[in-house]
This record gives sequence, C-alpha cells and structure tokens, in this order.
Amino acid sequence: MNYKKRVKKLQARLRRKKLDALLVSRPENRRYLCGYQGGDHGIEETSGVLIIPAKGKLRLLTDFRFKLQAELESEDTEVLIYTKGLLDLLAQLLPDLGVHRLAFESHYILHSFAQKLSQELEKKTIKTIPTIDMVEKMRVIKDEDEIALLRKSVRLNEKVFRTVYNSLSDYETELDVAMAIEATMKKLGAEKPSFDTIVATGANGALPHAVPGHSRIKKNSSLTIDMGLILNGYCSDMTRNFVPNKADKKYLKRHRIVRRAQLAGMTAVRAGITGAVADRAARSIIEDAGYGKYFGHSLGHGVGLAVHEEPRLSSRSTKKLKPGMIVTVEPGIYIPEWGGIRLENMVIVREDGCENLNKDTTWLDT
Repeated sequence: MNYKKRVKKLQARLRRKKLDALLVSRPENRRYLCGYQGGDHGIEETSGVLIIPAKGKLRLLTDFRFKLQAELESEDTEVLIYTKGLLDLLAQLLPDLGVHRLAFESHYILHSFAQKLSQELEKKTIKTIPTIDMVEKMRVIKDEDEIALLRKSVRLNEKVFRTVYNSLSDYETELDVAMAIEATMKKLGAEKPSFDTIVATGANGALPHAVPGHSRIKKNSSLTIDMGLILNGYCSDMTRNFVPNKADKKYLKRHRIVRRAQLAGMTAVRAGITGAVADRAARSIIEDAGYGKYFGHSLGHGVGLAVHEEPRLSSRSTKKLKPGMIVTVEPGIYIPEWGGIRLENMVIVREDGCENLNKDTTWLDT
C-alpha cells in the first residue's frame, strides 16, 4: 500500500484548511493511512489514535497492550505509549509539534471525550476543530492495490458460500447455517465476518436484517443468506436467495423480478451518474411488477475497509459516481407472512459501465 502518497494528499488538504494536525480515531482510517490494524472494542475504548501533522512524521499514540503490534504494523510512524492516559500525552506532545489548530473526527468520537479534549487543550492555547469524513472522502475511490484485495475478499466469500451451500442438508436451523458460514470463513483464512451473518428461512426473510435463530430451514420456502468477510482488511458483502428443495411458481416469479431489478441496477451503474439514477433503474422494475411498497431500502452502498461506506445508491443520492468506486447492488422484495428475496453483488464503477466482482452463480440454480 502506498501510505506515503495517502498521507501527503491528506497533509496538503490540512494545509489548505489551515489546520496544523488531524487526530484520527476511526480504526479503518488509521489502517488506511499507516497500516495499523488495531481494532477498537467500541467507540469508548480505543486501541490508539493517529496524529497526522500538516507537515512531518506521523505519530501513533497507544497503550502498552498494543505497543508491539503498533510497532510491527505501522509504516513510517513513530509509536508513542501513554501511561497516564491519552489526554495527558496529547497535552504534552501537541505544543512540541507546534499544533495550534487540531482537527478531530467528530463523527467517530464520544461527545464527552471531545469536551474533555477541548478543555484540556485550551490550557495549551490549542483550538480543537470538529471535522467530518476527511479520510473517508479519500477512501471512496479505490486504487488498484485495494481493488485487488477486494477481489480476493469477494472470491473467498463466494468460496465460503459454495462450501456451505453444498452441504446445506447437514444443517437444521438458521443458526446452524450462520455458525457454519462464520466457522468456514475463519477456516479458509478470513480475519472475521464483516458483519453478523444473516440467515432467514420462510417468513423470516421479510426482515431485511433478520437475526438467525432456531427456526428450522424450510426446504420448500425461500432462504436468504447475507454474508461478508474481511480479508487483508477489506470487506466483502453479498446476499443469496434460493429454495433448498423445489421452488413454487410464486417464488420463481418474485425471484425473477428481483434478479431483473438487480441486472437493471448494475446496467445503470457507471461513472457520471448519481446513485439516485441507479436506484431508480432497479426500483422501477419492482414497482412496475406491483411490488414497489415491498422494497423499502436503498439499492446499495460502498464497500472497502468498512462494509458500509460512501457512496450510496439511493433515491436521495445526488453525488456522481466516479471510476474506482465499489458499491453493492441489492434490490429486494419483503412480504410479511410470506418471506423475502434479496440479491446482492459488488461492482466496480468504470467509465463505461461497471464490473461485477461476483462470479459464482450456484445460487441461481433455483
């Protein structure tokens, strides 16, 4: 990864905004800028913060638990350990770095910590400046190294799906299938799931974010599997819908509608259009078939170091897509007391269309 190039681009932006440094707290942003993989156990407990000065060397501030990991993983970054708390070290370090205006990620920091940070640094005549998405805006467009890693993540996700799909008869409940999927992910080399696996049988499929439970897999009803994994830091996300045994005409009809909507959405995705255009292309298929009220979420979202990131494909999306963005295309129909069908692929936005990252079609043999 070309961390130096990313850091230089961010530092130039800081200088344009007359900011002396940026305090990076979001784990995905830390990894994007220096390679440090330390994860947080929640927004209230950090494994470290990264200081990006407008000029000069990066500093990663962490505690003893992450010292060795930070030193091994962080590229061109000085690792500093705090023993009396993060605020204490910041108050000592920032004046020495000549920082008078410190930006921080206001979208990924506790309000209580932001207040304490401001109060502590005021004593050092340092002003804190809340910012939003400074690093995320850089992450929206993937470089070729990132695209290669995302391809591998998608390939492994599909391999996991095929493995479990081919042994589906071994599992009795939604929970059995979900546990098998996540165990297979680890066995085949994934870091972890990119989100909690969704497995929903029959009427449970009407819940877009169904939680796998003890419901027995209904052999002649729809089965929704929404799964993703993290490999080398990069996420995958896909949804497959099928009937384990034999689908009836009603299911097949609705499945074909969703599939047509997905293909229409994918056909629409290209550089220069807004996310709303892609959303409309897919949504109109479902609406024209009479199921518009059963498709209530947006068409898709960006995927990268986070499984949900910009850009968005929704009716409210006004920003134009650019080459190198990677998004999901996932239309669905959700009918209470019957079930649901969602189909999701990941695609790369190109100048003249999009490239479908998903190649496996096992699930289409419904």
